[in-house]
Amino acid sequence: MDKFETLSSDFDGKQVLYITTKNLDYIRVTQEIDFLKANALGVTVIGSKSKSYPKRLMHVWKQILGQSMEDIDVTFVGFAPQLVVPFFKNKLKQKQLVIDFFISVYDTMVLDRKKFKDGGIVSKLCHKLDEATLKQADAIVCDTKAHGQFFSEEFGVAIDRLFVYYLHANEAIYHPMDVAKQEGQTDSRKKVLYFGSILNLQGVDVILDALKEFADDDRINFEIIGPISDKMHKPLQPNVTYIDWLTQEDLAKHIASADLCLAGHFSGDIMKAKRTIPGKAYIYEAMSKPMILGDGMANHELFEKDDKHIFVEMGNPKALAAAIKDYFDYE
Repeated sequence: MDKFETLSSDFDGKQVLYITTKNLDYIRVTQEIDFLKANALGVTVIGSKSKSYPKRLMHVWKQILGQSMEDIDVTFVGFAPQLVVPFFKNKLKQKQLVIDFFISVYDTMVLDRKKFKDGGIVSKLCHKLDEATLKQADAIVCDTKAHGQFFSEEFGVAIDRLFVYYLHANEAIYHPMDVAKQEGQTDSRKKVLYFGSILNLQGVDVILDALKEFADDDRINFEIIGPISDKMHKPLQPNVTYIDWLTQEDLAKHIASADLCLAGHFSGDIMKAKRTIPGKAYIYEAMSKPMILGDGMANHELFEKDDKHIFVEMGNPKALAAAIKDYFDYE
């Protein structure tokens, strides 16, 4: 399984049609469009700026129906090709077809989020939808080698059809910077930061349990950024600050003032967590911040254990708490 960059020769001197049902400013989408513009002769983009997924989908389908394939050499279907490829395969297969299998419907809805019982009717339909999409593609892009291996084993995809394209942080926003500590935090008080969209695979429950180990510790301030529900039993401690939402620019400043960042993923019972490199890890790396990572196979694809990359057992809050203490040399 080679890197995505080896696909660049497939786009040289060619006209590419790029299709996505995800919002056009989504980081994975913008990176792929930029990549194609840098490597192809020309790029036609079919997408939508609507915030409503159903409206975006309807708009994209309408555009596909009206799109001429005469001058197109390669079609690249980005995020969620399962919503496009099976329904327009006769048209899209007229030319070379590349898809970004960023997520598997079966893996996400059944194994990860457990919305449907594995082996049930809906589960089998999700699996069939993934299979039908993968079957049509000449080349399949995924975000980690670990995911590529899973797709190969689960859906019978030949390894030589899989290519890895890692995420990248937006370095126009996320880069090393000097920012003063947040108001109320003394120079001697260390700041540990976590941010996320609070998905199960991120293992935020593990982080919250780890915070309880510092209930009476006035040497550290924890900053947790994300929409954490009160149902998650947030520890209410003087040294923990919860922030629901920040703009990317403000988030970058908060990260810059942190002494240590939590990357994850920390869930110990969701296999997808081990096959995924968290997007925040790319951001911390771009900002040269030390981070704690879950000891999953995907994280080891890009990061090695050193003083800026600390690995901990996933699903173990005590191990996470110990790693934080060890980093600051606290008893």
